[in-house]
Amino acid sequence: MGKVLTQDAQRFMVDCLKAVGAGKKPALQQAELLIEADKMGHHSHGMNRLELYVNDIKTGKCQPNNECKILKESEATAWVDACNVLGATSSHFCMDLAIKKAGKAGVGWVSSKGGNHNGIMGFWARKAAKEGMIGMAFTNTSPLCPPTRGKQPVLGTNPLSVVAPGAQDELFYLDMATTAVAFGKIEIQRRKGKPLHPGWAQGTDGKITVDPEEASKARILLPLGGGEMTSGYKGFGLAAVVELFCGVLAGSKYGHHVRTWSLAEGGEPANLGQCFVAVNTSCFAPGFQDRVAAIMQHWRSIEPTEPCLRVKCPGDRERRNKEEAESKGTVTYLDSQIKSSAALAKKLNVTPMQVTAE
Repeated sequence: MGKVLTQDAQRFMVDCLKAVGAGKKPALQQAELLIEADKMGHHSHGMNRLELYVNDIKTGKCQPNNECKILKESEATAWVDACNVLGATSSHFCMDLAIKKAGKAGVGWVSSKGGNHNGIMGFWARKAAKEGMIGMAFTNTSPLCPPTRGKQPVLGTNPLSVVAPGAQDELFYLDMATTAVAFGKIEIQRRKGKPLHPGWAQGTDGKITVDPEEASKARILLPLGGGEMTSGYKGFGLAAVVELFCGVLAGSKYGHHVRTWSLAEGGEPANLGQCFVAVNTSCFAPGFQDRVAAIMQHWRSIEPTEPCLRVKCPGDRERRNKEEAESKGTVTYLDSQIKSSAALAKKLNVTPMQVTAE
């Protein structure tokens, strides 16, 4: 393990993206998204994803300096062509548009096609929460999840996020895949050389596996709930809802048509579908933020199952991780991540990160 100054880690990511042709603004936006994931403890969606973004730009599968276009809109809705820009660029554009519409119409709903991977969904939902609104964000992804009783993946991890502001500095922050875990969690366990938890993934034989190598080869994740007898069909149902909001509604690639994301030289643009929603709470019952704070504080007051454990609310773990990272001014990375980042720096001829021992 090694620590890196947060500022230096972000600088390194910006330099890598600029080295393959991204402009200063899109590179900075993408790096801010990645470093936020690392600070919050979601390392699967932080620097772990950098080389994939770099590869997409190098191979022409992503055009980072394009501009998004509004194809159709009403007072409360918009359909956007992301024009194959980096995920952070299009997501800022779409959520800003949803927030603007919610300010006028009460609700803003924006679906986009032509998108690329856009990191942790909570980053985008929280943009609306910072404006006093409820934010929601959804995306489809490469097929990784099989239908109930199926062996072949037909839907992605299809994450969803809902973030709402509360009084007294409370923040309801839900950001989750609709599979048991995101595929990045498999990659992190593989980097650590540790087994998976049962219920995360299937092997090539369709049986549950705890071997990260086998899971990486099979690329089949179980839905929330796991198998049929433990209500996995509910997780698959949630993934299907996200697909309706994203790929199906936006007219992008959807379900089994979405490409597999990899470092391969060939392939086509991702053309992901994404959805961003802002809800203006001032259009509803007064006192919304007070009730958010009250209900979350009540949840934490419940007696824990184990005396040494504290009851968690959605977002508590992320907040603690971020506060710790910001107080120290550093982020911590696995040795394997540090080595791969150093190799990437050499390949792109950029200054590597300065690492100190854990």
